[in-house]
Amino acid sequence: MAGKQFHLHLISDSTGETIAVLAKAVRALFTTAEAVEHAHNLVRGDKALRRALDDIEAQPGPVMFSVLDAALRAQLQQTCARLGVPAMSVLDPFIAPMERFLGVGISGRPGSQHIIDDDYMRRMEALNYSLHHDDGQNMEDLGSADIILVGVSRTSKTPTCMYLAHRGIKAANVPLVPSAGDDTARALVPPSPLLTKYDSAGVPLIVGLTVSPSHLTHIRKSRILTIASDDASASAQEAAYSDISGIRAELAEAQRLFARYDWPVIDITRRSVEEAASAILNLYYERQRENDHGET
Repeated sequence: MAGKQFHLHLISDSTGETIAVLAKAVRALFTTAEAVEHAHNLVRGDKALRRALDDIEAQPGPVMFSVLDAALRAQLQQTCARLGVPAMSVLDPFIAPMERFLGVGISGRPGSQHIIDDDYMRRMEALNYSLHHDDGQNMEDLGSADIILVGVSRTSKTPTCMYLAHRGIKAANVPLVPSAGDDTARALVPPSPLLTKYDSAGVPLIVGLTVSPSHLTHIRKSRILTIASDDASASAQEAAYSDISGIRAELAEAQRLFARYDWPVIDITRRSVEEAASAILNLYYERQRENDHGET
């Protein structure tokens, strides 16, 4: 079974985002097989479904679908049964228990989760905020952030902020950069008073990001390879940027800074961006609950 390749068909009557996330989670559990994905989104009529069915017949494989229309579902399931491939409705395990609990059937329309409502506008506002407060920009406006991420270079601050923004969280990030001078000491430039004025119980929540020195060295060396320079002075700076002794000093200084201001710390060494963001959101919601209890 090692290296087995198969076709995986994803069929949705909406944008396909939900089914893509679920498919990714399922694929990750089958590491000895490689999926060739075929995505068919906005399948809301016979013509769009026919294209998807033709694709399944041409390259048979498991089908994951999210289709509410009963007639379209029936056609899809009949074709899959004829071809002998599994057809898995990704929403049914959730819809049936909810219907039993609520005592009513579903009434939503395909794609209704993507309508332009207050939640959508909040996410767009958060994304715009994070873009304008990336890498220490517009620090005079940090007080309007929900979360501020602080860390040395290449600790996934920007992608984590973007992920949080898609969850409706206004996230800014502030880099900790080495001061000019002795590279071996790798002292960091003191953070701006605009950042350190927020105490451990305040809003926004400030979170420090850290990583193992060896992992950060690998990341920075990879970064240097993508922007390799022939300039001698630039090459010396790049070598210092990825030197593990200097990186150890940077990270140790950052840890002292986090402890000084009592900022919680997330280690991203073995975490994906999604996992790091989830850990940060846990801290954020816990802080919200503490503040709510303090007000009552």
